[in-house]
Amino acid sequence: MFISLSLSLRAALLALFLAVLALPAAAQTTVVVTGSREALPAERLVGDVLVISAEALRASAADSVEDLLRREAGVQLSRSGGPGANAGLFIRGANTASTLVLIDGVRIGAATSGLPELEALSLASIDRIEVLRGPGSSLYGADAVGGVVQIFTRRGDGAPTASARLAAGGYGAREAALAGSGGFGRVDLAASLSGERNTGVSALRPNDLFGNYNPDRDGYSRRSAQLQAGFSPAAGQRVGLQLLDSLLKSQYDASEFLPPSFAQNNRPDFRNRTELRSATLRHDARWNEAWSTQLRASSQHSDLVAGANAPDHFRTERRELEAQASWRPGSAHSVTLALAHLEEKAQSSSYAADARRDNDALVVAYAGGLGPLQLQAEARHDHNSVYGNVDTGRLGAAWGLGQGWRLRALAASTFRAPSFNDLYFPGYGVTTIQPEHGRSVELGLQWSAGVNAAALTVYRNRVRGLIGYESDRRFCPPGFDYDFGCARNVGRARLQGATLSGSTRVGAWSLRGTVDFLDAIDADSGARLTRRAAHQETLALDYRQARWSAGAELVSVGARPESGKMLAAYTTLDLKARWQLSPGWQLEARLLNATNQDVEPARDYQSLGRQAWLGLRWDWQGL
Repeated sequence: MFISLSLSLRAALLALFLAVLALPAAAQTTVVVTGSREALPAERLVGDVLVISAEALRASAADSVEDLLRREAGVQLSRSGGPGANAGLFIRGANTASTLVLIDGVRIGAATSGLPELEALSLASIDRIEVLRGPGSSLYGADAVGGVVQIFTRRGDGAPTASARLAAGGYGAREAALAGSGGFGRVDLAASLSGERNTGVSALRPNDLFGNYNPDRDGYSRRSAQLQAGFSPAAGQRVGLQLLDSLLKSQYDASEFLPPSFAQNNRPDFRNRTELRSATLRHDARWNEAWSTQLRASSQHSDLVAGANAPDHFRTERRELEAQASWRPGSAHSVTLALAHLEEKAQSSSYAADARRDNDALVVAYAGGLGPLQLQAEARHDHNSVYGNVDTGRLGAAWGLGQGWRLRALAASTFRAPSFNDLYFPGYGVTTIQPEHGRSVELGLQWSAGVNAAALTVYRNRVRGLIGYESDRRFCPPGFDYDFGCARNVGRARLQGATLSGSTRVGAWSLRGTVDFLDAIDADSGARLTRRAAHQETLALDYRQARWSAGAELVSVGARPESGKMLAAYTTLDLKARWQLSPGWQLEARLLNATNQDVEPARDYQSLGRQAWLGLRWDWQGL
């Protein structure tokens, strides 16, 4: 039955793609930052950039940042349980640690594990999200192999606004959020507070591979606070302060092996306490039509305490200074020069001493047009105190074919830095580990005309020097600590695939969908990479009237291999509706996983079943 549904969904999406091409055209411009490090119209970018607007974010049925992203083209989700559990993204099949996540330009996540810790972020503090699918190391350095996710928090432009939201749902779920923003002369302010909780289900299924199952409920609580404040001392200039603090407390299933018996004990209540904090002071200036500059100083902290009776503690501190200047000799050309200095420090209850490294980077980027031809080129040099020098680059071109059609091609080099655990974790880390390196090419055909859009992208990415576990003692350092293996640059990967997407709006109806095909394999053994589905489809249908709206979102994910098992394919259906009760007041309802699909997001883990939500929202806008 699932196979029939999956094939029918793919056929429907292909029909959508063809139907969109026959619709009339209208002009539309979207400004994007992530694809070039400066704000440029999307039609001037060669890379594959997706923008999730504030309107789309608010209208989505998604229950988390990672769930929102997985509904978009080219992004698959891996999660160790339900909402609040450890989560990672596979963009175009690249490893979770090969996706760079930024908040307002600041790199976030744990340098110990190398993971971005998306599960600690709340949707309530987000204004919009930009996703660069494909290589981004030439712009942002390490870890942007699969792509870049940049999250933008709210900014207080325009008239004062305020909003509040309360919601409750199944599995003991509760949500509350409060936000306000506005411009007051030369000052702009935006702030938000949010809190949420969910009692959840057991993270693991009975009879799991390692005997860690505990029948207790593994829920989570998360609270988040965000502030943006700015002052404009003169026309074209702004001094801004950005603060974010998010705290996640989540439960999970595991085992301890403590003295004196060292026997396995899976009965304790295992918990993660993850706190993300970032602070940024920046100055943005548009000096004239040709020159603009950005100066930024930022600090980011990640704190994780994980375990039960003998918890482990991991802490990351990052401090970064960045200066950027852009020159526009004409309306069709821009040249950007950026300098950055990054300091990273990691502390762990497992490390013998604090681990540190510094990185200095120089970026030169060009974006320009010659008639129907758009060009984009970047070069970046990184010097790291631990793993030395790395040079990356990206070159692409797009050709406007007329009538909204556009053909684009792109080639780039990338790298992923070893995490501090890869370098220093006792009995595993090896200080001579080198970065992973990749080379990527892609070809895309796009059509865009107002509310109508369609795109086809094919890509191929080869990654060498994959960092992984080496079981052969001969390749590990001397000492009994490495008798069971170590970290090593052990393999190669080939990531290739195609993404087809289409969207349209006709009257009160809007429709969008994607079909993703992915061939992600170990280039040495030919085996498929863990947790990657060979195909994934999404379909979203919305109907809007003046005082109410309704919609449905369908996600279909193919089978995925993990630890000798093939995780079953699944399809989830989410339903949503909104009613305008009076000016400023809105009632919201969602039914997530409406068909109560049994989802195994990772081997032996389980997600939530059917979950109903009911919420009330208040919005106010001043004059």
